[in-house]
Amino acid sequence: MRNQTIRYLIVPGWQGSPDNHWQSHWQRTLPNSDRVEQHDWLAPQRLDWVAALEHAILAAPTPVILVAHSLGCITVAHWAAQADTALLARVRGALLVAPADVERAGCSPALHNFASIPMQRLPFASQVVSSDNDAAVSAARAVQLAQAWGAEVALLPGAGHINVKSGHERWEQGFAFLYRLQGQAEQRLLRRA
Repeated sequence: MRNQTIRYLIVPGWQGSPDNHWQSHWQRTLPNSDRVEQHDWLAPQRLDWVAALEHAILAAPTPVILVAHSLGCITVAHWAAQADTALLARVRGALLVAPADVERAGCSPALHNFASIPMQRLPFASQVVSSDNDAAVSAARAVQLAQAWGAEVALLPGAGHINVKSGHERWEQGFAFLYRLQGQAEQRLLRRA
């Protein structure tokens, strides 16, 4: 899979991804990348966030790989659960990093409208990357989500929420997960050909 044939869509979570977040770094680094912009990063509304993701996928001139973090992962799951087949076919894969469990005890009320989390298998290659000490999702729940979505799962030791606060500003090692996902997406295309 060549970078020129893929659009990378960065899908930030609640409160967006600041300039020093790995998603912002990746957007500056990856060719053909763009960010899904939300009207309200602080008081997210599920229907609005899903619509913004759909609009970004529609606007992309080539097939896309979604690079989601936290609430962005849950947005991807909601979008995939209701998107039409033609639009789903435009997504080659999704890297789902530190998915936020919006059903957990103590979750911010601002995120409650994203519950219940869709538990349907994603119709494209997917990889969940989480950690064993993320306050936004337990390791067991991250594995459960990955299994439901049909995604590979990687649990990083002591990586927190895989964000700036946990020391993941550039997160160069994350590219290994992205490249693995791209390889899986390419294999799926070859099997269908």
